[in-house]
Amino acid sequence: MALARPSYGTKLLLLAATPLILAAAAIALLVAWQSERVASQEIAALEQTLVAAKREELRNYVQLARNAVVTIYGNAAPDDEEAKLRVTQILSAMTYGKEGYFFVFDYDGGNLVAPRQTWLIGRNWSGLEDATGTPVTDRLIELSREGSGYHTFVWPKPSTGEEAAMLSYVMGLQDWRWVIGTGVFLDDVLARTVTARSELRERVRATFLTIGAVTGLALLGVFLSGFLITVRERRLADVKLKELTQRVLDTQEEERGRVARELHDGISQILVGIRFKLELARRLAGKGDPRAGDALDGAVDGLQGAIGEVRRISHDLRPGVLDDLGLGPALKALCDAFEARTGLPVAFQTVVFRNRLDIEAKTTLYRIAQEALTNIERHANATRVEMRVFGHRKGATLRIADDGIGLGSRARGGLGLRNIAERIEQLDGTLELKSGPDGRGTVIEATVPLSHLLAPEAETPRHAAE
Repeated sequence: MALARPSYGTKLLLLAATPLILAAAAIALLVAWQSERVASQEIAALEQTLVAAKREELRNYVQLARNAVVTIYGNAAPDDEEAKLRVTQILSAMTYGKEGYFFVFDYDGGNLVAPRQTWLIGRNWSGLEDATGTPVTDRLIELSREGSGYHTFVWPKPSTGEEAAMLSYVMGLQDWRWVIGTGVFLDDVLARTVTARSELRERVRATFLTIGAVTGLALLGVFLSGFLITVRERRLADVKLKELTQRVLDTQEEERGRVARELHDGISQILVGIRFKLELARRLAGKGDPRAGDALDGAVDGLQGAIGEVRRISHDLRPGVLDDLGLGPALKALCDAFEARTGLPVAFQTVVFRNRLDIEAKTTLYRIAQEALTNIERHANATRVEMRVFGHRKGATLRIADDGIGLGSRARGGLGLRNIAERIEQLDGTLELKSGPDGRGTVIEATVPLSHLLAPEAETPRHAAE
């Protein structure tokens, strides 16, 4: 059984809904990724801040304990057992919070003070490691020998006996070879980060739900609108589509002929100039500038020129000499016609190419020469024109120079730079526009790459002089 083909209305709805669904999915994924990234950075920063606060807190606690015994320690000899006993009694009494206490080890690993974990006292704990294999006692002794330091390891909590990550800070009483320190458990920090991550997931979930709801409403609106359009105008649209299809088929050949008669780059150039003049007139009129009339007059003159150009092009859309004899003779004929029409002398020079140009390059360079001569005639006020076409290692170049008024005024006068640039760009060529050697006049150099020159063996005698 063959599947039913979707109707025009269904295709229209799918065409409208698919980009919306894809956009919503992309936005949702982007929001989720961005939220995850930002939240991870915030959580990491929060964790660093909390740990830094714990470090400062531990350092202050140990400093407080040291201040409590510094007088006794400072006045006692290294073997003063009575002073050591008084210090251990003071430190044993200094507990804080629910879990906090101070511990003391000697450099041999023996525990001297652990008021909330008395099972440690009097035993040697050298070589002790936590459940993850991290050295505990030896590392604390090593840090104390260096002066002070922080160490993180897993340790049972005095209140519950459950193991948790513990951050400790120790300093050394070097004369007595003692390690004095304290620690705080980091389970509250971990709890804060877990809570933050849970809140992140909830925010992302809420964002997804919001995007989904908005997308659903938008899709509902699209489908309702499409349904109404389909119901009200489907028949009319089908009739118009059939008529349009038939009209396209009937007028295809006619349109091709019309386009061949009317389209030409010169018309485009003139119309662009007219557009610029009309835009200038509009701006000047908006400012109340009396020069708006002159700009409109220039546009009218341009329209007259466009009309004349259409009449001329309709009789000679493409010069036959370009196809019959090649680029060189076609450019020579163009220069002769220009010289006869304007009275300006044109010095034309060409050389024999080892490789000949393909049809696209020949047409482009010929059209560029046409537009350049047209602009020289209309805007340059020149007394002499030079045109040269030659081949080289990088391809072929058309060079046109005049001794007219130069680039600035030519640009205002409607030089078709955009049209010329678009032509040469289609061939992956280059266009260079510069002033003459003495600062007067304009030089145009259009170069087509070597890829547009055919191999010598493909050359025919008819095109050898291109």
